[in-house]
Amino acid sequence: MTVFEELKARGLLAQLTDEEEIKELVNNGKATFYIGFDPTADSLHVGHFMALCLMKRLQMAGNKPIALIGGGTAMIGDPSGRTDMRSMMTTETIDHNCECFKKQMSRFIDFSDGKAMMVNNAEWLRDLNYIEFLRDVGAHFSVNRMLTAECYKQRLEKGLSFLEFNYMIMQSYDFLSLYERYGCNMQFGGDDQWSNMLGGTELIRRKLGKDAYAMTITLLLNSEGKKMGKTQKGAVWLDPNKTSPFEFYQYWRNVADADVLKCLRMLTFLPLEQIDEMSGWEGSQLNEAKEILAYELTNLVHGEEEAKKAQAGAKALFAGGNAAEMPSSELKEEDFQDGKIDILGVLVKAGLTASRSEARRAVEQGGVTVDNEKVTDIKTAYAPEQFAGDGVVVKRGKKNFKRVIMK
Repeated sequence: MTVFEELKARGLLAQLTDEEEIKELVNNGKATFYIGFDPTADSLHVGHFMALCLMKRLQMAGNKPIALIGGGTAMIGDPSGRTDMRSMMTTETIDHNCECFKKQMSRFIDFSDGKAMMVNNAEWLRDLNYIEFLRDVGAHFSVNRMLTAECYKQRLEKGLSFLEFNYMIMQSYDFLSLYERYGCNMQFGGDDQWSNMLGGTELIRRKLGKDAYAMTITLLLNSEGKKMGKTQKGAVWLDPNKTSPFEFYQYWRNVADADVLKCLRMLTFLPLEQIDEMSGWEGSQLNEAKEILAYELTNLVHGEEEAKKAQAGAKALFAGGNAAEMPSSELKEEDFQDGKIDILGVLVKAGLTASRSEARRAVEQGGVTVDNEKVTDIKTAYAPEQFAGDGVVVKRGKKNFKRVIMK
């Protein structure tokens, strides 16, 4: 199976501008391609996972990835999929986030010996001469055509700022700049980026002539991949200080049954033959598939040692025991009143609820257990010695839990 065939078999490709030419470049290691990442936070999250894995796959086949950090476009904000305007960030915040991205991407992509590049579009966007840019680039874009783009249509009723309206032109200019500076001949992006990407391809052809070529490919479920990064408690980050390896493991261990094989195909590097063998798995075997998914992705992001710890901690949790690998919270002497702390206080201190009133509702609804025993009385209290040693496992619902110990 060729590289291109494998990408299709894993469900990663949707729309392409020139399939035969793209196939030729990718299969022969001739693609210099880019994927953009807007630094809106100081960590990548699992919504970026598909793009990172794709870059790794193509690099392994001899192609050259360019990780484009949007230090310039982040100052505008992409209107795609948004109902309101993104909050403005300072250049200092954006630059800090860019540095954080570099460290995390290095776990997926080999930047040594010219095998890949990391570029910040602030290099050519922040110092643009407005009038020259409008004359040189803006003249190639039809406002009527831009307004038909899905990323703008969904915002027109609620209001689209002129600032955001420029995003398509900025992203298109990125492709032109990368093409001219680094010979970048291919771009990948989410299915919600299709209009912006076509704008870049068209800009290159208009400015440089028909002999200049540039390819666009969209990732089939990248917009869905972004949703993968969201949970009830917020984003699932790749930074272990934001989402611990154990919590990261548990996130993938608890994916919906219908998504397990899809995630295995798209996000892991397991052979397709091995994954296809799991297609008929049900019940406990399906849970085993989820454990394989969780281990493989935790290993990829956090390394083998952390993946093994997370796996051991998850098995201990399932068995009702305690394990040092679980995320933990510490109680201090001042947390106890008259030698006791009630269950509401435990939930708040453990970060399982934001307030005592939220903790009360959780208990009254029957969603709280301590060492696998359901707690139904909000007045239930505990002494310090009960949290000694390995502590106790406090769970709220099926997926939120902490090992609570006495410091």
